[in-house]
Amino acid sequence: MRVGILTGGGDVPGLNPCIKAFVNGAEERGWEVYGIRRGWAGLLHYNVDGSLEENDEWFDVLDRNAVRTIDRYGGTHLHTSRTNPQKVRSSDLPDFLRDRYPFEEGQKTVDCTPYVLTVIEKLGLDAIVAIGGDDTLSYAVRLHRENVNVIAVPKTMDNDVYGTDYCIGFSTAVTRSVDLINSLRTPTGSHERIAVVELFGRNSGETSLVSAYLADVDRALISEVPFDIERLAAMVTEDRRRNPSNYAIITVSEGATMIGGQVVEYGQEDAYGHKKLGGIGSIVGDALKRITGVDIVNQQLGYLMRAGAPDSLDRMVATSYGRLAVGLMEENHFGRMVALQSGVYTTVPIETSSLGTKRVDVAELYDPREYRPKVGHLMGKPMFLY
Repeated sequence: MRVGILTGGGDVPGLNPCIKAFVNGAEERGWEVYGIRRGWAGLLHYNVDGSLEENDEWFDVLDRNAVRTIDRYGGTHLHTSRTNPQKVRSSDLPDFLRDRYPFEEGQKTVDCTPYVLTVIEKLGLDAIVAIGGDDTLSYAVRLHRENVNVIAVPKTMDNDVYGTDYCIGFSTAVTRSVDLINSLRTPTGSHERIAVVELFGRNSGETSLVSAYLADVDRALISEVPFDIERLAAMVTEDRRRNPSNYAIITVSEGATMIGGQVVEYGQEDAYGHKKLGGIGSIVGDALKRITGVDIVNQQLGYLMRAGAPDSLDRMVATSYGRLAVGLMEENHFGRMVALQSGVYTTVPIETSSLGTKRVDVAELYDPREYRPKVGHLMGKPMFLY
């Protein structure tokens, strides 16, 4: 069997252990593995009429020696992109495809899936393993519907792929956030300020919620619940007053909004229709300083949350997901996504990721009046409380 494996969307710690586990399992079974570079862009940019050297940057033959050490560092050995072959802008279309996919007046994107299918056939790929978030996996669903043998592996720091309780990268993002939040207590307390820590989380506030819960911060703003800045200011003023060191800390999801406000976005939309997020932390900080008169420590953790090697939990889940993908492939059980549900490894139909949205259970885990995590009971709950 000849198999392709790729990573798409944002990088997270844990991708390399997953790749390594899959490649080692495949080699044990005598399969050949092609690493597809830069996500779905690797299939889009492979020139079926080009030379081997011309296409070398888009593919990498992977074996046990090639992946021997990659689990020791973060990111993705295969690189990544946010390319969506269903919606390719003129600026992103390879030159050799321009005659094949001419743009009509007013047309913004073209669907290059027929060409991607040609590449898959040309390379003789019997199956593809796609590791990514809901955007990357949405194209895996498309290929599944085109009768390509596909297996999906969920990954995202936001932990928001529908159909699984856990996505690769989430634990390390929380671990990094808790460590950095606690380190930030030193300057915040020394200067008796209010710290506003902005964390990744476009639509789901799980990262802010769980990091705030574990770091025991004063308030946590999440994407699911718009907040009242005046009420927040009164709360953190009291939090600061009650703290013997005279400071307070709040976390903010990048997708959080004030009541009546809008999500802070900037830049050009990517191929999946998303603009960049970031800046709500600074807006909150400026408003708090205006209302309270207290100086603010504004800290946007950003890429530090996804930097470095994965923690042990992400290594465990990523390795297990890679091995699960091997098992599914060995049984010719395609069109599935590996998953964790209630602490148990399982699989679900690949379409599941596009059938709903995964968000914080506000009623169960969040106090929308106090802007704080709320865990009413633990008995019978899985490790991550969802």
